[in-house]
Amino acid sequence: MHSTKYIYGFVLAMTTGVALLLTGLYMGWKDQSKLNESIFNKRAILKSINDYLGDGKDADDIADAEVLSIFDGRVEQIALDMTGRELESADIVKAGYKGGKPEDIDLAKEKKKDKDARIFPLYIYKDAGKTFYITSIRGSGLWDDIWGNIALKSDISTIAGASFDHKGETPGLGAEIKDNPVFARQFKGKKIYTEEGEYISVKVMKGTAPKGDAHAVDGISGATVTANGVSVMLLDGIKYYEPYFDKIKAKKTGKEMGMK
Repeated sequence: MHSTKYIYGFVLAMTTGVALLLTGLYMGWKDQSKLNESIFNKRAILKSINDYLGDGKDADDIADAEVLSIFDGRVEQIALDMTGRELESADIVKAGYKGGKPEDIDLAKEKKKDKDARIFPLYIYKDAGKTFYITSIRGSGLWDDIWGNIALKSDISTIAGASFDHKGETPGLGAEIKDNPVFARQFKGKKIYTEEGEYISVKVMKGTAPKGDAHAVDGISGATVTANGVSVMLLDGIKYYEPYFDKIKAKKTGKEMGMK
């Protein structure tokens, strides 16, 4: 029969060994885990312009290496503050993101900040003479956070595509914003501005959207709270980008006037 001292020593040795093993595994997989997370996020961003990836490609099906290749070759990423000012890498680091890249910005953390202090990424996808502005937005569903990527065409009003995700919405109900591709496809072709130039975004209706309404999509049966959360997220989240979009529109108007 072992002494108490032996038992304590054995337990200490086992605990220390397991702790060292787990630490080693964590350190060994840390970089790969970070890369996997980056690929997952970039795939979701590209999914918002799924119809424009070319050759019938689907962001969900292409290999990880191709996701990185497309993103690095066709996507310009910038970070903005609430005034529409483009941020430098040092500004991003100062905001709490060591990587210093727009893709490093965590909208879950930004959501907790005072609105005026928030920063957010914008992804500009360019290919075959076409330009798309992809906004990243975050809001609240029934149980927890919801988020998405909304791609706008070069007119900065027409939605080219959308992708959504959630943390804990109910399967078969609120989770349909991600699980049912029909929901996201409804946003393609919708407008966030009226013909008079008023920003009104797109609303998820309770039930069926009025036929021909450029600013509404069908809701999800039994998921009113989640649907309302998506509407608020769209209205507030895309509006954060408006100061920057106004600058782009002003530049375009200036160029057009210069050509006349």
